[in-house]
Amino acid sequence: MIQRMQAEAEPKRPTGFEVLPAIDLRGGLVVRLAEGDFARQTVYAADPVDVARGFVAAGARWIHIVDLDGARDGAQRQTEVVGRIVEAVGDRVACEVAGGLRDGDAVAAALHAGAVRAVVGTAALRDPAFAERLLARFGAGRIAIALDVRDAMAVGQGWVPGASGVPVEEALIALADRGARTFIVTAIERDGLLTGPNLDLLGRMVELGRGEIIASAGISSLADIAAVRALGCAGAIVGRALYEGRLDLADAVRLTV
Repeated sequence: MIQRMQAEAEPKRPTGFEVLPAIDLRGGLVVRLAEGDFARQTVYAADPVDVARGFVAAGARWIHIVDLDGARDGAQRQTEVVGRIVEAVGDRVACEVAGGLRDGDAVAAALHAGAVRAVVGTAALRDPAFAERLLARFGAGRIAIALDVRDAMAVGQGWVPGASGVPVEEALIALADRGARTFIVTAIERDGLLTGPNLDLLGRMVELGRGEIIASAGISSLADIAAVRALGCAGAIVGRALYEGRLDLADAVRLTV
């Protein structure tokens, strides 16, 4: 991965409601999973850098990059690919990186490589003190917390059926108390299914008033994006709808202006 010096100040990044097109990586390919299930994978592209450039051309201001192999294995597996994406487009868009970021060194490597924000999930949920250390070290603007939700419970290893968890409100408040201010909330039962966002879940998270909520899972139309924005969400992650042509990214970006 190409290394860059970490700026002393937080990098300049877009503000306001944002649409974040997703690049989910597995074995170097751009894929999408249904409900986080690795056995229900669809491959959409072989060149993730080309996909990222297409998102930039469509006007994206953020790109959400996920190392799925890293998320499952607990250690980064797509480091080289992620690095190439960030190197190719990171001077034009803000990239956030997720998957396999389970310790401070892994988070530091992602940020030093040019990511504006690192996303931590399972490790933060299991050990809020770990999240607090990251937030103190890198700043709240450079760390997002991923809350994968099943049956109103925030679960670690959200792709594993029956994984244990805690009530999502409790998890969010505990992490907000540690200094987190950006939360990516994924309704697992809707992830990759194009069935619309879980507005009830997202609304409850927004109403807590404890940080910015980025909606994830189920978004398939401009109406879905408008709905999560109306709730007070700070952004929406979009994946399969873009790859299958159900949603035009340029139109979605224009909706946020």
